[in-house]
Amino acid sequence: MVFFWGMMMRQTRGGGGMMGFSKAKTRGPETGVKVTFADVAGADEEKEELVEVVEFLRNPNKFNTLGARIPKGVLLMGPPGTGKTLLAKAVAGEAGVPFFSISGSDFVEMFVGVGASRVRDLFDQAKKSAPSIVFIDEIDAVGRHRGAGLGGGHDEREQTLNQLLVDMDGFSGNEGVIVMAATNRPDILDPALLRPGRFDREVTVNYPDLKGREEILKVHSRNKPFEEDVDLHTV
Repeated sequence: MVFFWGMMMRQTRGGGGMMGFSKAKTRGPETGVKVTFADVAGADEEKEELVEVVEFLRNPNKFNTLGARIPKGVLLMGPPGTGKTLLAKAVAGEAGVPFFSISGSDFVEMFVGVGASRVRDLFDQAKKSAPSIVFIDEIDAVGRHRGAGLGGGHDEREQTLNQLLVDMDGFSGNEGVIVMAATNRPDILDPALLRPGRFDREVTVNYPDLKGREEILKVHSRNKPFEEDVDLHTV
């Protein structure tokens, strides 16, 4: 108990009190993102699927005037190390919009209600900066099937997931906020996340083929000195 109390006091003094827990641990907002599609090699099909999202973020009023439907959420699915985070950041860079990034595990804390409060805070920030992107990495950490938690459906993670669903339902497409998320375990996500009006666009990000790997090497070897006989295709 003494140890726990000491930890609480340390958090209170160093983090602006208990209210500090409720603030979203976003890595951002990043403004003026320099990453573009040109920096994402070996993912031509994936980039093509995201062009519409970029166009919407550049000019949401145009889409709203035409009555065009744009997905609220885009789920990037694929094995670890395939560049899902880089691809999401490139969408922000192409569109020139703020990029709010957070890990799914950052929502869940030992204190009840903190995760849900962080979700609300994150969406409030994104709406104020719209058009913008909210990116949730490893969303499976918070978005697993409900009912599988230790609290019998009432644990902190599930409360946080419920709040995420509420917030995604609470804004309309004309607000200019796109939610993107990444996962390598789409099979364990709660089906409610994938319903229309939430993550209704799914993009599979696979390992690159031989041509794609060569393109990746070209991107990373820009402005690097090489011997004249170096063949990236052979490498």
